Parts: sequence; structure tokens; C-alpha cells
Amino acid sequence: MKAIRIHKAGDLDVIQFDTVPAPKPGPDQVVIKPSIAGVNYIDTYFRSGLYPVQFPFTLGQECGGEIGEVGENVKDLKKGDIVIAMTSSSFAERVVADRYRVVKLPEEVDLRSATAILLQGLTAVTLTHASYEVKSGDWVLVHAVSGGVGLVLAQICKALGAHVIGTTSTAEKAKLAKANGAEHVFMYEDDIVARVKELTDGNGVQVVYDSVGKTTFDMNFDLVARLGTIVSFGQSSGMPEPLLLRRLTDKNLKVLRPGVFSYLTTQEEMEHYASILWDFMSKGQIQTNIWREYLLSAEGVQAAQRELTSRATTGKLLLRLWPSKDDE
Repeated sequence: MKAIRIHKAGDLDVIQFDTVPAPKPGPDQVVIKPSIAGVNYIDTYFRSGLYPVQFPFTLGQECGGEIGEVGENVKDLKKGDIVIAMTSSSFAERVVADRYRVVKLPEEVDLRSATAILLQGLTAVTLTHASYEVKSGDWVLVHAVSGGVGLVLAQICKALGAHVIGTTSTAEKAKLAKANGAEHVFMYEDDIVARVKELTDGNGVQVVYDSVGKTTFDMNFDLVARLGTIVSFGQSSGMPEPLLLRRLTDKNLKVLRPGVFSYLTTQEEMEHYASILWDFMSKGQIQTNIWREYLLSAEGVQAAQRELTSRATTGKLLLRLWPSKDDE
């Protein structure tokens, strides 16, 4: 089968389309024949070397398709079932996944939308239900609000009754964010702290969700209210400087650095948070915003990562995976 792999860290040219052996499932695993996979920023970290990995390394974090084979201990899924999976190495014609990372798709949610939103959606659900439990009336600030996770965060927070403030880089992105639940959107060059204090009667927000990192992290301490929470879950502008714990004292703040996979360590957790996501989607409270699709190839993945890191995108990028020749 074919798979997108890297054999060393580097620029886009390290991305290769390799021929590799097709996987077989272990006792508690399944093999998926994916038709669609999601493109995620974390793969640029693996490719660049920011997040070290063992080479050769197959890219990809999620996929949707049908079950091709099940392990001997898997009794609740069968060949032909339509599923989505949050699993590594998904940029391939066959993907092996642990059973607990696989969710059978409900009939009311289509495969393309579910795959497009899976990682960002589960990230947003865990951020709003576990990292900090967003409540009706809360003031919430989302940096990079027009990005993949940001748009879902804005929609979920609005559905939960919160007031959403976003930051972004262009007027076009601000318009998109407002169409997806943000009440107020500021440009990075604005005096964001002053504007937020004005909106919140000088108090600040209950929670800041920050995926930008280095260029925004420091201001979060002025944006957040007393007893507030700063959730740092990404670093598109680089890693923030090390945190001095005494910075938390004046307002008795909480700072978290969550990873979505650490919230999804069992099948029960995966199904719990996925059910919340499907509920938002079935009620029409979350809309999937797909930016563009690419073909599974080295050139396709290179183009997708190039566009993703340009900050020009305002939604999810997908890879279309076609059946292998053996299936034709």
C-alpha cells in the first residue's frame, strides 16, 4: 500500500509517498480503509522536528472510512462498518487503529463532516468541558478564532451561552469568526487588553484559549479575570517563554497545557466526548467549515502543509484517499 512518510526532520521536501507493507490488526485493533483524512497543524511539528518522532514516521492524525478487518478481541465492530478514528499514521491506504480510538458513526452525521471536525471538534469539546467548564454568561477569549479549533470553540461556547471574544489577523477572518459565534473580534494590532477590559467592565474574561503561543501568551495574564483560567494548547507563533509561578499569585490564576489525546485514553472517554460533539452537530450548533481538499500524494500533503502554515486558511483541510488498486 501507499503511505505518506518522513525519514528525517526538515522542510516540505522530506515528505515522501512510500510503498509499505499493509498493516494487520492486533487483538484489540481494527484496520480501516479510509476515504478521507484530516490535515492538522501538529503534523507540521513532526515534520519540522519541533516534536521529535522515530523515523520513518507516517503522518496523519485522523481518518474516516470503512472497517476492513478486526482483531480477535473486537466484538462490537465488523467489516464494512463506517467509522471515524483519531489515530496516528492516517495518511495511508490502510490504517491500523486501536479499538478505543475508533467511533462508529451515527446515521445523522455524514462521514466527510465528521472526519473534517473530529480532531478539532474533540479538542474543542475537551477544552470546554474538561480543561475549563464553560458556563452560560462566561466571557471567553479565543486566540486564532478563525482557525480550525478556534471556529469550533466559538460555536460551542456560544451554544453553551458564553460571550465569545476572538482575535485574528484580517477583516475577512473576523467576519468568518462572527458568523461562527464570536460576538467581538479584534485584530492582533489592536489594543486587545483595553478592548477586553472595556467589554467586561474592567474584570477580564473567565478563560483564555490560546493556540498561538509566543506572541499572545504574555498578554493573557492581563486579559484574564481574577480566579480565571489560561488554557495554552498550541504554539503556531512559537513556544511561550518559561512561566514564573509567581505570575499566578495576584489573581489566583490557573494555567493548563492540555493535550487532547490525554483526555481520550479509554473507549469510554472517546465515546463520551464524541457523543457531546455529535449532539452539537445534530442540533445544528456546529457547522463544519472545510477550506480545501487535496489528493493523497507527496505533492498534495506538501501543498496542504504549505497552505496551513501560511495562516491563509479559514477552516479544515482534508486529504482525499482513494481505494488501492486491489479494491478496484
